[in-house]
Amino acid sequence: MDFMGTPTPQVEEITPREAAARQASGVLLIDVREDDERAGGMPAGAVGIALGEVVARIAEIETDRGREILTICASGKRSLRAAQSLHALGYTRLASVAGGFLRWNAEGLPLAAGGFGADALERYSRHLLLPEVGAAGQGRLARARIALIGAGGLGSPAALYLAAAGIGRLTLIDDDVVDKSNLQRQILHTDARVGMAKTESARIALAALNPTVELRPLPARLAAANVEELIRDHDVVIDGADNFPTRYLLNAACRQLKIPLIYGAVHRFTGQVSVFDARDAQSPCYRCLFPEPPAATDAPNCAEAGVLGVLPGTIGLLQATEAIKLVLGIGAPLVGRLLCYDALGATFRELRLPRDPQCPGCGGHTTFSGYEDIVQVCGAG
Repeated sequence: MDFMGTPTPQVEEITPREAAARQASGVLLIDVREDDERAGGMPAGAVGIALGEVVARIAEIETDRGREILTICASGKRSLRAAQSLHALGYTRLASVAGGFLRWNAEGLPLAAGGFGADALERYSRHLLLPEVGAAGQGRLARARIALIGAGGLGSPAALYLAAAGIGRLTLIDDDVVDKSNLQRQILHTDARVGMAKTESARIALAALNPTVELRPLPARLAAANVEELIRDHDVVIDGADNFPTRYLLNAACRQLKIPLIYGAVHRFTGQVSVFDARDAQSPCYRCLFPEPPAATDAPNCAEAGVLGVLPGTIGLLQATEAIKLVLGIGAPLVGRLLCYDALGATFRELRLPRDPQCPGCGGHTTFSGYEDIVQVCGAG
């Protein structure tokens, strides 16, 4: 009974296959999910009316209260409520599709043109359930182009989760080969692929995870002569480099091309992440954090100082999270903030990182004079 004591009408529940068979004989099928849910796909031939609009709009679709009507939603709960609402309006031949569109899709029944295919609907089903992502957001992820600089400790977790999320195109830029010492933290690679180019090893792993993602392995070293060519036409760049020359080059190129740069770094047991977004007039750049490169003795790399194997996983995942947020336009990206992680203390600390008016990279009086100068500042040819 409802809250007024009126008996709740018993609505027949049928399987998706039976619904498809009845629909083929002329029965009306109404998809009562929200518009953004249906954008990801719906049963072929179904009419879309959100649950909250069924009572107000049913007369537009069908005035014959004796016609058989089937209702379907994501899992079968809202469709029952929709059928009960239609019964209250005098419609008498009603049935709800048990298991909803999730089961319809799983059984390979016909889908309307447009939207996602059966594989994508199943693969990204947990994203599609999030109102902040949904079909529209998943579509943005599918159109996104992200460049990862480095297929090592930071690039490995970032690439795996971006591929799993359905990023449309991942460009992997790295000129190194897999070494056995990499395997302690660079989880894209395997013992069997020692000696293989890291970009090819990464391509194999990512294609196995999600064959729908376009992968562009580029076994190249980032340099002044090619930096713009390699990262142009991307929506986001992820910095997984382990040296200052590359980071300064990336910073300069991303500022020139107006591409958001997601910075990450690890050292022994600590790591840090930030977002430098050249599209935002208030965003700092990498040189607001490090105006000039430190001496090599003050900033040894992992091969010299060591690193806890799981640490790049934490930082790389944070970089992937920031990339997804930027693509979807949700949440608060780490612009103007430096997130610092201490693995030994299991603590995060956030520091303000305002734009420096005197910054040699983005200050008001700074003049860009080419990438060669940037390389020379870092002491690399």
